This record gives sequence, structure tokens and C-alpha cells, in this order.
Amino acid sequence: MDYFSILVIAVGLAMDAFAVSVACGVTIKQMGLRQTLTIAASFALFQALMPIIGWLAGLGFRDYIAAYDHWIAFGLLAGIGFKMIYEAGRLEEDEEIDAMSGGRLLLLSLATSIDALAVGLSFSLLNITILTPALIIGFVTGGLSHGGIILGRKVGHLFEGKIEIIGGIILILIGLKILLEHTIA
Repeated sequence: MDYFSILVIAVGLAMDAFAVSVACGVTIKQMGLRQTLTIAASFALFQALMPIIGWLAGLGFRDYIAAYDHWIAFGLLAGIGFKMIYEAGRLEEDEEIDAMSGGRLLLLSLATSIDALAVGLSFSLLNITILTPALIIGFVTGGLSHGGIILGRKVGHLFEGKIEIIGGIILILIGLKILLEHTIA
């Protein structure tokens, strides 16, 4: 898989974390640089680790499903994409997301990175090494999360819901690209 496709997947996966970051920026009244970096780093770490976990899980049964792995990759990516589109409107405008309270940052980091687990599984099935994609996914998520918090502080209320829809569409298109590369070639 080429670096551009990995970068596009990373952006698609980061949309959940970006949307939550925008919401944090909109709703958390007292947030300094330390809190902003902590949230972004937590999202980035989880988003980088989950594909590795999914990839390792896929190693055990990759040989058994090699004939239709592209269909599984398409199904996972399309499913994640449709889920993101479906959930795009679930966050109410006035709902506060205080990521820094209690274990909430851990839960938000885990919740926004579950999709990356499925992508890691897809990479394993497609026999793609995982270290470089995981690093790219982590760095992209960290950067977009940091930017999302800043954006949320300024104009976040204008973008709620739309960001996840774009991310979902991106993941569906990448899944379709994988499917077409394996079935038409």
C-alpha cells in the first residue's frame, strides 16, 4: 500500500478524535497548552497502538482467509465509514465533553480508536507491515486532535457532525479502492 493511501486512511481514522477534540475545544472553558497536548497525545497513542493490536490479532488466521481478505478489508472499512456517518449527529451542541475529568480521557481515547483496531486487522489480512502505518496514524491523529481543540475554541460549533461524515466517506472510498484493486486487476 502506498504512503498516500496510508495518509488518507490516517486522516479518515483521525476524524473521530478530531470531532471529539473540536467538541472539547468548544465546551471546556479552562484549557491551557498542557491540557491540549495531553488530550492530543492520548488520542495519538491509542490511535497508533490499536492498529498494531488488530494487526497482531490478524496474523493468526491470515492464511485461512487469504482468498477473500480484500472483501473483509472492504467490509471493515465500509462498516467503520458508515458507522461514522451514522453517528455524526449524535453529539448535541450544548453537550459538554470534559476530557480531563476522571478516567474520561482514557475512555474517549479508547472509543475514538476502536476503528483503528479493525484497520490494523485489515492490514494484517492484506499482508501490509504495520509499524509505518501505525506511526503515520498516530502522528496524524495527534496533529489533527491538537488542531481540533484549537479550532473548537474558535469556531467549532460550525463544524460539528460534518467532520465525521467526511471521515466516514474517506474510509468507505479506501475500502472500495482495496476491493477494486484485488478484484479487477
